[in-house]
Amino acid sequence: MFAPNSTLFGRVIGRGPREGRTLFLTFDDGPNPGATDRILEVLEERSVPAAFFVLGRHVRLHPQTASRLARSPHVIGNHTQRHPKLHLRGRRFIEGELRAAHASITDVLERTPRCFRAPHGLRNPAVHSVARELGYDVFGWTLGVWDSSCPGAEEIRARVRRGLRPGAIILLHDGDGYASEGDRAQTAEALDGIIRDARDVGYEFRPLTELMTAVPGAGA
Repeated sequence: MFAPNSTLFGRVIGRGPREGRTLFLTFDDGPNPGATDRILEVLEERSVPAAFFVLGRHVRLHPQTASRLARSPHVIGNHTQRHPKLHLRGRRFIEGELRAAHASITDVLERTPRCFRAPHGLRNPAVHSVARELGYDVFGWTLGVWDSSCPGAEEIRARVRRGLRPGAIILLHDGDGYASEGDRAQTAEALDGIIRDARDVGYEFRPLTELMTAVPGAGA
């Protein structure tokens, strides 16, 4: 339940290949006008692919930012409708959350999500069952740096730099799971340095699609 990469209940993708020097950049809890727009600008300027695991509620609350995200080349994944902890919830509740978010993404962004990450990584067998029905790959992460605690942009950057390893799926946040416009400006400010630090030591950022196996549109 509590280990984000545990495969006890089903397949989870928690990192990429250990060979080579690839990294995968992901953001949770957006979209958020205070951070997502700037993050998209940096990613475009640096030609870096990323994945955004969005909340359906925030997609509907911030349609302008959501629309900009939808026009980008980045992967868009399901992170539930309202960011509840799912590990102690029943199937009906879990299905409602995932399907509501799926509908929000497809209605507002006009994109069909192919992947899912549970809030806090907390899961149970029903989470995987519903995810399979929706045709999702389930993702965990390799490197989380607690950027959501707002320790400062330079500290966020330093934590990522210290944790880099081949194949790492990096978890950052462009939104707040419990507030419609939580402050994630520090993460946005840190991003350019994170990218430069990784490239300086020979890493390449790759799209999350390279790790995905779900068939587009399956289960939708």
